[in-house]
Amino acid sequence: MPQLKVLISREQIAQRVAEMGAEITRDFSGESVIFVGVLKGASIFLSDLARHVDLDAAFDFIGVASYGNRPSPAQELISGWDSTGEVRLTKDVDQSMRDKNVILVEDILDTGLTLTYLTKVLLAHQPKALRVATLLDKPSRRKQPMEANYVGFRIPDEFVVGYGLDYAERYRNLPDICVLPRQA
Repeated sequence: MPQLKVLISREQIAQRVAEMGAEITRDFSGESVIFVGVLKGASIFLSDLARHVDLDAAFDFIGVASYGNRPSPAQELISGWDSTGEVRLTKDVDQSMRDKNVILVEDILDTGLTLTYLTKVLLAHQPKALRVATLLDKPSRRKQPMEANYVGFRIPDEFVVGYGLDYAERYRNLPDICVLPRQA
């Protein structure tokens, strides 16, 4: 296992997620919300965030895949990976979003391609309100203009894992956000 450097500690995450939950509670005071988590990476963040929201809340999940030829995991670490920009839905929400307050929960806002696609998909469900909550924002990689309503942390262009984020399906269970060395 490569040596991982902690970028954001579990204590920092816990504090910021609690603050974000309080913001959502204020913004939707007296109303109910549906949290829609983007599979798989946002599941841990969604669970922690929802526990800090003092409102009637439901959960749902949505899944996407990006087209493009992914390099090997080792090559991806060295040179990165950019999708073709084509995103496809692999799992839609299971319940009606019509006239509901929907909070799309994502682990990281990177190029903006996935979240732009998902906001279009969810807007087609005709919600009362649609907001985006992301744990991490990496604005240096943005290809599509996209801003989240609730942002945990802005981070530099590093390959990060932990707290739901993975590398080849590994490291999701780490409690901190860590930088995976590009030469792993």
